[in-house]
Amino acid sequence: MSRPPSKTGGRVSWLAVALTSLAIVGYVLATYAQGSLATLAQNESGLATTYADRAAPVQAAFYAHITFSALALGIGPLQFAGTVRRRRPRLHRWIGRVYLVSVAIGSVSSLIMACFNSAAINGFFGFGTLAVLWGWTAWRGWRAIRTGDHLSHQAWMIRNFALTYAGVTLRLWLGVLIGVQLPFATGTVDVDHVFDTAYAVLPFLCWLPNIVVAELLLRRRGLPSLALTASRTAVRRT
Repeated sequence: MSRPPSKTGGRVSWLAVALTSLAIVGYVLATYAQGSLATLAQNESGLATTYADRAAPVQAAFYAHITFSALALGIGPLQFAGTVRRRRPRLHRWIGRVYLVSVAIGSVSSLIMACFNSAAINGFFGFGTLAVLWGWTAWRGWRAIRTGDHLSHQAWMIRNFALTYAGVTLRLWLGVLIGVQLPFATGTVDVDHVFDTAYAVLPFLCWLPNIVVAELLLRRRGLPSLALTASRTAVRRT
């Protein structure tokens, strides 16, 4: 039998997710609002060096990704605030619409960016898979609410935001992976090598653990998990 999470623990977890999401949104906007990609590339700011010399459509995808992914990450936690859902359902629906549109644009632009990423084949498959799953889970969440299946809608949106939250976990894992290398460095630290080594696994590491945590959370709350969904489908077919 699933055990409902305590209200206090749920509020603390929500607050931690909301604050870390807003922190990353602020960091991203502050980084890329300082100038053009060419200017930022000279200072090696963020991903500017990777996309500064790309064609205009790729740069457009980059800015679309930055803008709409940041918007999705910033407003996403509001969708899980019980007070908003219960007392302001209309506001919940409108935020949800903005969120889903942001994810749709963010996922398509992410898929384009994956073809030109700096992590080579790892980035293409890792970030590319993330982009596809991000858009797909948003569509499943939208389809569920359109058919009145509120429990499945909640489950798919939790999965979707777990993928949105990859914007946070990517940077957290990057810091951890850089940190664990430093004690083993001898002599002068090759900063570029340490960074590239850490970044090589992030295309998968930034979102795979998130999905695992999301599924565990769904089972704890008694919401439809992937295993339960599959078993229900099998029962219906028989």
